Amino acid sequence: MARTRAFLEGRGAGEARLEAELLVAEALSIERLRVFLELDRPLTEPEVTRARELVVRRGRGEPCAYVIGKKEFYGRSFEVGPGVLVPRPETEYLVDLARERLRGRARPSVFDLGTGSGCIALTLFFELEEARVVASDLSERALAFARANAARLGAKVELLLGDGFEPVRGRRFDCIVSNPPYVDPAAAGTLAREVREFEPPEALFAPAGDRDHWVRRLAREAPAFLEPGGVCLVELGHDQARAVRAELEARCASFRIHEDLAGIERVLELSRLRDD
Repeated sequence: MARTRAFLEGRGAGEARLEAELLVAEALSIERLRVFLELDRPLTEPEVTRARELVVRRGRGEPCAYVIGKKEFYGRSFEVGPGVLVPRPETEYLVDLARERLRGRARPSVFDLGTGSGCIALTLFFELEEARVVASDLSERALAFARANAARLGAKVELLLGDGFEPVRGRRFDCIVSNPPYVDPAAAGTLAREVREFEPPEALFAPAGDRDHWVRRLAREAPAFLEPGGVCLVELGHDQARAVRAELEARCASFRIHEDLAGIERVLELSRLRDD
């Protein structure tokens, strides 16, 4: 374990200790916590070979979540791999706010735009009583992961292929959630190698280099898809809020930007636009 951790640290892994534990657990087909209970157990040759293969892949820059094929989000394990964004802990705050806004509503309806692995949509299905959840994505590869996760976890979520609100024309929801691509392509060099070189660019980088593209689009289009009193919650980049605030002050009758536990303005809450 110590050598694995040292190897990953030497390759620049930001969470070398945690990743070493996850990789070894995967190689041994046991839960991560059991790794420490079996430190003295002799390893079989196939286990050693498997562990070495996984560690080498991580050392070459492949995200740990891709190497082991899963990532935990809101206490559940989601299958991930090439072609789908790896769920981030900061996105759990989006789920927290959606739960808060929908508390007390009978059979709330939710639309997750750009669902990726399905982590937000499926989590809300389980966390909201009798929720009716619809999710869409422009990528068929991402939807394949979302379908697999829904089937494995037993989530009855409607999954649709399409761009923006097109798949749900004529429908309305109590809550719309989205974690859209918001990274400026010009800033790609600031991203960790595992993100920059392995995760899908269409899920990371804002269209045409306009990082606020989806904020404007959602602010313009979401109200037509909301029930009275409904809200649209959008995840923001860690330094995006100032520009978003200036952009929306002249356009929205009601919006808020919420800080996460780290004090970062992380989620935009939209309701409706002023009349033009």
